[in-house]
Formats: sequence, structure tokens, C-alpha cells
Amino acid sequence: MITIALAKGRLADKAIEILEKCGIESDELKNPSRKLILKDNTQIYNFILVKPSDVPTYVEYGVADIGFCGKDTLMEEERNIYELLDLGFAKCKLCIAGYKDTDYTQKDTVRVATKYVNVAKKYFYRKQINIEIIKLNGSVELGPVIGLSDVILDIVESGKTLAENNLSVLEEVADISARLVVNKVSLKTKGDIIRPLVACIREAIAKEDD
Repeated sequence: MITIALAKGRLADKAIEILEKCGIESDELKNPSRKLILKDNTQIYNFILVKPSDVPTYVEYGVADIGFCGKDTLMEEERNIYELLDLGFAKCKLCIAGYKDTDYTQKDTVRVATKYVNVAKKYFYRKQINIEIIKLNGSVELGPVIGLSDVILDIVESGKTLAENNLSVLEEVADISARLVVNKVSLKTKGDIIRPLVACIREAIAKEDD
């Protein structure tokens, strides 16, 4: 039995679409209930739908053999797992944003609102800038608007929310997209199933790019 962890939301929907192209179909996934573990129609695969930030944890501890999650989550969690494929969807950027005229480099300590605590620490440490992190899990853009923070570090897709609040991207930290991750032990012990599946997923996403 292979267990696949899917990040709830649009990423899971796209992952399911790709898995179907590899012949993995699940009536239970298409008709979600309150069941915590769902199965495919052949009973070979289990699926768990979890919070995006939890996918790397489940994969590292072997609760899930395979996971679909964003690169931003992998950067933040820093789990001991294999990142095998850039899936090429759910593209966005991890950015520093704030008011356009903000020159935070001149401050002794920069207040940064973000949910990406580890990413922020590493990024600003490399720039030799002292920071105070204000952890927020939602509406991070409020930080500069209400004076809680000087800047934010967050995911930017269209930039519409920033623009509507008179904020701008000040720096781009990283390009983000969905990734396929695998438990290290599972790749050895269940490689006869996992490797062909990874190859099929690679082929499926390559065809989408054509």
C-alpha cells in the first residue's frame, strides 16, 4: 500500500488530475467525506488530505510515502525528505513587500510580518540585517498598513492584494511551485511502485508543457 499526502485546496485538485493521467482514480477523492484516509479504486493507494504545512512532516515520518506540496512549505519546514520533481503548477513568488518608498536596510531592526519564520530568519541573516519577526497566519498585508511591521515576507501571485493596499514588491526571495516529495526509506522499500509512478508523473507534466 502506498500512501499519498495531498495539500488541501487547489494544489490537491491539480495533483488528483495528474494522478488520474497515471491511471490512479478514486471515487472517494471525488466525493469527499469526513473520512481521514481515502482509497483509490484498486485499493493500492491511500490518500490523506492535510494542511499544506503538514505534508512534509507526514512524508518525513513515513506516514505518507509521497506528498504534493509547495516549495514555500519545503523551504519553511526543512524536512529530511527527497524533493524529486518540480511539478510546474501553482506558480508564484515568495517576496518581501511593503510601501514603495520603504528602505528597511537603514533600520537597526526591521519588523517582518510573516508565517515563514525560518525562511525570514535565513534570508535576512544572509543580508546581515537584524529583524524582529511577527508571526501572522492570515492577512499578512495588514502588517505595514496598520503599522505592526515594516515589511512582510509572503507569497505573491497576481499582486492584486498588495496593489489594493498601496503595497509593492520590494524584493523577490524565491520562485515557488508545486513539488513532488518522497520519504527516503519508502523510495528504497517501495521503489518498485514509487519509481514508475514518479516517471509517469514526470511524463504527464511534460506533456502539459508541450
